[in-house]
Amino acid sequence: MLKALNPLSKLCVCCVWLVASVLVFDPRFQLAAIFVPALTLVIFNRTSPLVLLALMVPFALFGFGFLSTSLLFRRESDFALRMAGEALRASPAFSAGITLFLRALACGMISVFFALTTDPGLFVRALMRHTGLPPRIGYSLFAAMQLVPDLAGEAQQMRLARAMRSGRRLRRIPGPFELMSLVIPLLAFAIRRAGRTAIAMEARGLGPEAPRTIMNAPDFDSRDGIFVTVGFLVLGLCTAAVVMSQ
Repeated sequence: MLKALNPLSKLCVCCVWLVASVLVFDPRFQLAAIFVPALTLVIFNRTSPLVLLALMVPFALFGFGFLSTSLLFRRESDFALRMAGEALRASPAFSAGITLFLRALACGMISVFFALTTDPGLFVRALMRHTGLPPRIGYSLFAAMQLVPDLAGEAQQMRLARAMRSGRRLRRIPGPFELMSLVIPLLAFAIRRAGRTAIAMEARGLGPEAPRTIMNAPDFDSRDGIFVTVGFLVLGLCTAAVVMSQ
């Protein structure tokens, strides 16, 4: 259901939620910004909660840096300390650190929501169709999306060839010396691929002035209007609840 929506509708809602999570310095709002996207993913996108927990680990580590800085150095602004202290009724340093920790998780969860429900190819096509993204940039993004998995496959092929030539078993996780030895061959592969991409772009005539037809570009429909309305309505309710409780 969520993947069928226009990527630009989801981008608009996610950007507004991100801005709100930055502007509203209240831990209760940050919790709402975490649980609303998480519940939406679990219910409508059938995403496993364990997957969400695993994806939140980098953001939790990043937020833990804010928490430890708040407790050890106590260098927050007076406004942040006053707002966090009023919200949690705890020590100012701990309150501000918890709020910043939750803000990192909230921004991460909103970003994960957009990433898990949006096809990159449809997103680029929507940008080209509705926002005027130049075809040259759009084609470059498509080429980059195809290059990343091809680099991983090429690296695996190189490791297999070396293991067969040396007669040893292929390690599941390459060591640091093996990774360093793959840098130059993969760089040469990327350069060759970039040259072919440049030739293909010239052959397709991706000039800035030429008219172009964009195939399979997503359009807006009633589902997008419902999604945007519900997203803004829930955001308004969360903000109003926080303001009224102060």
